[in-house]
Amino acid sequence: MTDRAKVRPLARNEIVSRLDDLARLRITVFRAFPYLYDGDMDYERRYLATYLEADGAFVAGAFDGDELVGAATAAPLGEHKAEFAEPFAARGLDPDDFFYFGESVLLADYRGQGVGVGFFELRESEARRQGFTQCLFSAVVRPANHPLRPAGYVPLDGFWRNRGYVRLDGLSTAYGWKDIGETAETEKPMEYWVKALA
Repeated sequence: MTDRAKVRPLARNEIVSRLDDLARLRITVFRAFPYLYDGDMDYERRYLATYLEADGAFVAGAFDGDELVGAATAAPLGEHKAEFAEPFAARGLDPDDFFYFGESVLLADYRGQGVGVGFFELRESEARRQGFTQCLFSAVVRPANHPLRPAGYVPLDGFWRNRGYVRLDGLSTAYGWKDIGETAETEKPMEYWVKALA
């Protein structure tokens, strides 16, 4: 953990009261490469409401004093959006066997201080508490020559591998959002990473 940001689970009433803070975090962090997300508050409020409605949903927050500077979400895959569960059902895998990690968003000034590790540890602990043996998340796939890829960009693959996650080859989905500079949503390919909990 870090001396600057304290990471802890959010109670349901906190999720409700912090909904706009969570929305602003997603819009800010996901605007950067590789997501390039051109978000708006109305969409975010609808999207985040799924974490109030889903059985087993979990939200962790990173706080600098009372300011929410980061957040991470999770829910049983069967309770998440259908786009993410369908590839598993099509393969004969039961979506209900997986605890799905949604976003992990953190303001740039707080990165590299252990907050991301804390987010993974809290969600894995919650997965175990709920009886899951496998954790899963998805990540957008962008081409190496994407025109908005920053010079020196380093993907998070190494961080994820260090946490014990492996890419699920041959299993992917697509999810739509509006990129910066676009006038409409377009679907982006998403790959999956999974970890078996000890």
